[in-house]
Amino acid sequence: MQPESINAASAGYIAGLRKNAPSAKALAQGVLNGDITALSRAITLIESANPNHFEKAAEVIAQCLPHANKSVRIGITGVPGVGKSTFIEAFGKYLTGIGKKVAVLAVDPSSTVSHGSILGDKTRMEELVKDKNAYIRPSASGETLGGVAQKTRESVILCEACGFDTILIETVGVGQSETAVHSMVDFFLLLQIAGAGDELQGIKRGIMEMADLVVINKADGDNTHKANFTKTELNRALHYFPPKASGWQPKAMTCSAVNRIGISETWQQIERYINHAKNNGYFEMCRHKQNTYWFTETIHQLLLNRFYSNSETASHLETVKKAVQNGEISPFAAASIVLKKYFSS
Repeated sequence: MQPESINAASAGYIAGLRKNAPSAKALAQGVLNGDITALSRAITLIESANPNHFEKAAEVIAQCLPHANKSVRIGITGVPGVGKSTFIEAFGKYLTGIGKKVAVLAVDPSSTVSHGSILGDKTRMEELVKDKNAYIRPSASGETLGGVAQKTRESVILCEACGFDTILIETVGVGQSETAVHSMVDFFLLLQIAGAGDELQGIKRGIMEMADLVVINKADGDNTHKANFTKTELNRALHYFPPKASGWQPKAMTCSAVNRIGISETWQQIERYINHAKNNGYFEMCRHKQNTYWFTETIHQLLLNRFYSNSETASHLETVKKAVQNGEISPFAAASIVLKKYFSS
């Protein structure tokens, strides 16, 4: 016989916590007061897929929103194994060392088989996780494409309201579909490594043309020469890309996150970009465009949720799905039938 999925005593304790859960007002006030526990509970609330939590989550966001938008948002991406977690820890420690408050929103890929995530970023950032001026929140990507979790955007707002002035968003590193994270950050940093295949892999359009800075990590030991060669090649390639709307010319540089070399120079480049974008008005214009983008994305998500949670549609959907599987009707015609049924109900 299989044991109970949860200990009876623990189940009672958890039920008590849920029963005594703080109100939306109390939760928002805790976030605004800089309470890390309240921040974590608020992010858990907005990530919840329970429809009963949607209204409360929206209320928390509404109360925190006037106190947000006062940070620098930095997206960090790169292929698995490039050293994102090591770089973020070194970078985060440098930032807290110069007086910044850093929030790291780390997104772990969800398994398509078990639908689970390891969420192990805190174990990789042993120093940063103990820093009182840093906050690390791992989240599962779920079925969301683009390397970010579905609620990362709202998590950014909560972290800003809690007083964090620098938000680092570590993505899954899915390659050329990082548009989601690019549409919620002020600065997009691409991590690369030398000697991982031909240079064409690193110059592919799509991901490279979105980057504001390319950093070749692991430039240490025997790999230093390769890293410097890669930097030269990438700098040449970046000049051939069309001019960016911000008027900024991206560049490539090297660093060693393990040895903490090139970290301060990376931050100097980010500061230069932020000053440049604010002076020419691009920074504010980009924030406005991002708000519009997430407005339309939220509409899409809400429509999907409402469609699949409709009881009449669900029963009809199963019938039509079997017909599609058996080749009795084309997927396109079936989709049209189901949608007509939904909008007429």
